[in-house]
Amino acid sequence: MDAPSAGYAFEYLIETLNDSSHKKFFNVPRLGGTKYDVLPYSIRVLLEAAVRNCDGFLMKREDVMNILDWKTKQSNVEVPFFPARVLLQDFTGIPAMVDFAAMREAVKTLGGDPKKVHPACPTDLTVDHSLQIDFNKCAIQNAPNPGGGDLQKAGKLSPLRVQPKKLPCRGQTTCRGSCDSGELGRNSGRFSSQIENTPILCPFHLQPVPEPETVLKNQEVEFGRNRERLQFFKWSSRVFKNVAVIPPGTGMAHQVNLEYLSRVVFEEKDLLFPDSVIGTDSHITMVNGLGILGWGVGGIETEAVMLGLPASLTLPEVVGCELTGSSNPFVTSIDVVLGITKHLRQVGVAGKFVEFFGSGVSQLSIVDRTTIANMCPEYGAILSFFPVDNVTLKHLEHTGFDKAKLKSMETYLKAVKLFRNDQDNSREPEYSQVIQINLNSIVPSVSGPKRPQDRVALTDMKSDFQACLNEKVGFKGFQIAAEKQNDIVSIHYEGSEYKLSHGSVVIAAVISCTNNCNPSVMLAAGLLAKKAVEAGLHVKPYIRTSLSPGSGMVTHYLSSSGVLPYLSKLGFEIVGYGCSTCVGNTAPLSEAVLNAVKQGDLVTCGVLSGNKNFEGRLCDCVRANYLASPPLVVAYAIAGTVNIDFQTEPLGTDPTGRNIYLHDIWPSREEVHQIEEEHVVLSMFKALKEKTEMGNKRWNSLEVPDSVLFPWDLKSTYIRCPSFFDKLTKEPVALQPIENAHVLLYLGDSVTTDHISPAGSIARSSPAAKYLTNRGLTPREFNSYGARRGNDAVMTRGTFANIKLFNKFIGKPAPKTVHFPSGQTLDVFEAAELYQKEGIPLIILAGKKYGSGNSRDWAAKGPYLLGVKAVLAESYEKIHKDHLIGIGIAPLQFLPGENADSLGLSGRETFSLTFPEELSPGVTLNIKTSTGKVFSVIASFENDVEITLFKHGGLLNFVARKFS
Repeated sequence: MDAPSAGYAFEYLIETLNDSSHKKFFNVPRLGGTKYDVLPYSIRVLLEAAVRNCDGFLMKREDVMNILDWKTKQSNVEVPFFPARVLLQDFTGIPAMVDFAAMREAVKTLGGDPKKVHPACPTDLTVDHSLQIDFNKCAIQNAPNPGGGDLQKAGKLSPLRVQPKKLPCRGQTTCRGSCDSGELGRNSGRFSSQIENTPILCPFHLQPVPEPETVLKNQEVEFGRNRERLQFFKWSSRVFKNVAVIPPGTGMAHQVNLEYLSRVVFEEKDLLFPDSVIGTDSHITMVNGLGILGWGVGGIETEAVMLGLPASLTLPEVVGCELTGSSNPFVTSIDVVLGITKHLRQVGVAGKFVEFFGSGVSQLSIVDRTTIANMCPEYGAILSFFPVDNVTLKHLEHTGFDKAKLKSMETYLKAVKLFRNDQDNSREPEYSQVIQINLNSIVPSVSGPKRPQDRVALTDMKSDFQACLNEKVGFKGFQIAAEKQNDIVSIHYEGSEYKLSHGSVVIAAVISCTNNCNPSVMLAAGLLAKKAVEAGLHVKPYIRTSLSPGSGMVTHYLSSSGVLPYLSKLGFEIVGYGCSTCVGNTAPLSEAVLNAVKQGDLVTCGVLSGNKNFEGRLCDCVRANYLASPPLVVAYAIAGTVNIDFQTEPLGTDPTGRNIYLHDIWPSREEVHQIEEEHVVLSMFKALKEKTEMGNKRWNSLEVPDSVLFPWDLKSTYIRCPSFFDKLTKEPVALQPIENAHVLLYLGDSVTTDHISPAGSIARSSPAAKYLTNRGLTPREFNSYGARRGNDAVMTRGTFANIKLFNKFIGKPAPKTVHFPSGQTLDVFEAAELYQKEGIPLIILAGKKYGSGNSRDWAAKGPYLLGVKAVLAESYEKIHKDHLIGIGIAPLQFLPGENADSLGLSGRETFSLTFPEELSPGVTLNIKTSTGKVFSVIASFENDVEITLFKHGGLLNFVARKFS
């Protein structure tokens, strides 16, 4: 893996930043002249990284010149990219680190030195990305789901700090007594001990108060449940160089990345260069709103970068998105996001970079930009880039960046022409395509009821929902008979009677995802809640409401601005930090609601401020799920139904009987901005930094082994040495033909990684549950698939276990398939296990957009361990296709215009094909079936690197052999 020193080919471009500085940089504009001046800003970042890392080995001069000649080479050449850093989150980070630990074992077995196996690239791992809700305002007294067993058995938890004294009033006129005795405090739930380093301020006089009990309880259960996983993370941070773990209780990956880890400009040994990042989450793209180039890839590609190899990508087309005009004051940032998302999806930007420019860009705050950038996976782009400008610098100054660093940053970015100035009349970059979006055209909207791209104007919501009830079952329809659409089912809950109908809201969640990075929409939700409470409005108690901020910073500004108690009053009490409702980890609905839904076959609704709402994702019994801005989540919770026209129908009545409409309590943009300016301040970012660097008592006292190789516990059901390296040889063997393969699954269009990859809770009747039960665990101890991603046996059993999976062999949604030699209908894992015992290879038949959705490496690892040798689909989501190749599964594609139906394939045949010795990108292969049919398919490899990885049996084997 040794190579010449990086950058040697372009040392002549190194200059000193200014006469009085010792800082140096590669003056890349000198290389290209006018060619450089018309490059999109995002391509300029790729070019700088290529110049700086050009060693003639992993990065060749030819690669640099290809990027410089982007205008003619786009979409035609593959280029390497060395990001400045890597970001892992817990759910996808744990399999990456487990693979690293297993690779050390494999390298030792092959005679290599396991100490050489460690990340060569700075790597940050956030522990808090995913959160399971055990307690909320309705269930604080309920028994938790400890998952990992009795908390007492999991090891001693360090004591909590308790605030024994009431905080005295200092004479504020709005104070109602001690901090913990005000009316809102009493009504919004009990307060208890403060979780360390999580600053909460009294909304009346900004003094520290204990954190709500729900946060405390959820975090305590999380720590006990995931103790073994946390120990592994801490061992990794000690043993592997360049690995830093962000401790629990801090925040989720892309939130912490934005607030704490982002540099904008890196400084390493006095050399300045642009910050850039790749990571194991598709929402890494959020940082592009700060002018930091970054996107999500799979765990296996990330591991390659961590080992000093470049990421590889086809030199992308760059779509220039010109923003003009200004948005309506009643439109939230989320409306802008969803409007731009729908427009870009319609235009078609899949597999491309998007770069924003125009007069409208300067009207967007950084939080607006990062929200837009965060949604780019939903419209298929690799990333959405906002170049650094004065708005960026002002934001960084407010968040506590050192002024001297800001000055050198600005000087450097201007020197290499990476700073955008709307007042500069110099030539605009040349883009592959330019589209225009007028911000004036965007109206308030929600998305749903089953897909994030199905946007519905708020004014059309009632009619659209009613149309969905009438439509046939599909992407939007529910096919409810006309005579049943007005059915009402009464329920008794907490001593009162309520009525449920089609459209009734049963889950309302402001969750830690796209929206929580944007203070304006979160504060708008809080201000709306305040006005609602003051008007005497309330939320029905059976609705599962929750507030899960992305980090303590969000809690801080909601508290200091005085709106948090009002959210709590309506039931939106903080449950913890991390992904929860959006990944199916919501607290269970009450039996009364579940029985009513079943009795009336009701289409009940979930409303959440996230970015994923696929059917069944929140809860099996909640069929309609809508994405909405945080204030609209609160509004729909108050209304109790989505079957409402906010323009003409009231949310409720005040104590005098007067109708209260949405426009009566909707906060103005001026109100929101004033609160934002007053409370989203330097202190919050300082608090986050202290919290990150100090950790907490439980984390700091956690004991871990000190050894080169991880001491695997054979009894563990959380951390297990995976079997990827079991048959690893020193040299790769020749590609083997696939002979007489059976079809494991026959799937249709838009099969997402949610359908494929294990996620959410482990169903009691699933193969994974049987595995855990056989090892002595009770259902209370199962935990979630995400928590057990370090155990390949659990994850393999959870592959294709989604209840919404539609396998054409079965004819209805179910995680089942047919084992053709015996004719049995079995769970997918059980059928695959039989096939493997019989020595029969497997393939998957699929339609268009196979593997769409979030980047999930287990969506490839799982099928590989099930024995799948190839997938044959009409088209692929690029990230997922990369994962298939990276694990050693052949991505085959039907010829244009052909599919399984047009070729007369039933899926019951067996399939055989041979790979040529000289496999090349896009080569056509012939498949022969047991019925005698022969047809051609495309081997969907894009470059020689992908073919090399496939010949090695995947990226992990390739990298392990490099160390041996």
